[in-house]
Amino acid sequence: MKAHDGMYIGGAWRPAVGTDTIAVVNPADEQVIAQVPAGTAVDVDDAVRAARAAFPGWAATPPAERAARIGALRDVLAARKDEIAATVTAELGSPLPMSQAVHAGVPVLVAGSYAELAATYAFEERHGNSTVLLEPVGVVGAITPWNYPLHQIVAKVAPALAAGCTVVLKPAEDTPLTAQLFAEATEEAGLPAGVFNLVTGLGPVAGQALAGHEDVDLVSFTGSTAVGKQIGATAGGAVKRVALELGGKSANVILPGADLAKAVNVGVANVMSNSGQTCSAWTRMLVDADRYEEAVALAAAAVAKYVPGERVGPLVNAKQRARVRGYIEKGIEEGARVVAGGPEAPLPTGYYVSPTVFADVTPEMTIAQEEIFGPVISILKYEDEDDALRIANGTVYGLAGAVWAADDTEAVAFARRMDTGQVDINGGRFNPLAPFGGYKQSGVGRELGSHGLAEYLQTKSLQF
Repeated sequence: MKAHDGMYIGGAWRPAVGTDTIAVVNPADEQVIAQVPAGTAVDVDDAVRAARAAFPGWAATPPAERAARIGALRDVLAARKDEIAATVTAELGSPLPMSQAVHAGVPVLVAGSYAELAATYAFEERHGNSTVLLEPVGVVGAITPWNYPLHQIVAKVAPALAAGCTVVLKPAEDTPLTAQLFAEATEEAGLPAGVFNLVTGLGPVAGQALAGHEDVDLVSFTGSTAVGKQIGATAGGAVKRVALELGGKSANVILPGADLAKAVNVGVANVMSNSGQTCSAWTRMLVDADRYEEAVALAAAAVAKYVPGERVGPLVNAKQRARVRGYIEKGIEEGARVVAGGPEAPLPTGYYVSPTVFADVTPEMTIAQEEIFGPVISILKYEDEDDALRIANGTVYGLAGAVWAADDTEAVAFARRMDTGQVDINGGRFNPLAPFGGYKQSGVGRELGSHGLAEYLQTKSLQF
């Protein structure tokens, strides 16, 4: 795969300060496909300085012009979608159809939504005798994960640009090639030098340097709750703003009267997508006692269609594979019943895990409480709706969820009582304008749509 041997800073590719590199591995065959530089604190400082220098000019650029540049970026991403999809498949292991439809396709929609928002958003409001100005917060440090490498970049960078902020991106070390393609796209789209900057590197080095940099005004991070807490503490010490999109343990609640077969099949597909490496995946399926065993049988039959190496890709690396297999073993140890899959490796090569379904899972089990981040579903039994709500809300997370019922009114009534940031009703479709983010330890702030744009703005009032 094509890889740059430098950082994208101030509108140009320049050599890294150090000589250390990061090996990019194809998780499907465990072969090294590229090397990228491992950035240092000095590289981060150079990038932040470039972003700071570019900020006044970009902040003063009329919103319509910012919108035009974001629209141009959308067009470049659309034109290069095949190259993007192939790159994501190579470094993440996602099956190519998934890479084409989701990893390459969704970022185009999101970028387009911010091109429209930048042109129409009310950056100035009048309230009584006050004019309220919504101004860019400044330099943004964006730290993104590997599971949706381009989507997570666009979901941070596009609203930041729309707001008038400049950005330094530190992408996940497992998927830096997609980030380099994005940097090329910003240049092709005509973004002014320094408005977007890229530093590849390790989280404890480059990521920490970016989160703690005194000239970064806001840190936007997507990743684990444990790392998010560290970033929040670092930012809090400097009194800088944070946006944190963290872990999840989302409940797929199937109420009596719902179409059970549809709810189970869509629920299984939701978790199997991206090999279960989705923070919002509905990994806990809640079914009433009367239909529990039927649901278990339906889930086992559905997951059998997700063959590793065909419909389900590998996990991103060996560490992640070991982690997920450890959770499967823990579920067996604590008394859950395996009805599909298990801890055994399904293929001799590649970081694959067997798609796994557990029955007889109780709410206090580890697999029902902790984020596994793999193709693993836990099916839990409830007695009535209050019991279902208690189980659904009974984790430290609150990122997403689903409710299935005989009609939307019943499902919405239940969803209103769930402690979670986003709920799909009877299979509701993805909406790139809907705010995404969590309650409790699933994060702080929102991404996507106007709520995502608001994260990158600060408020000033003028009284006259």
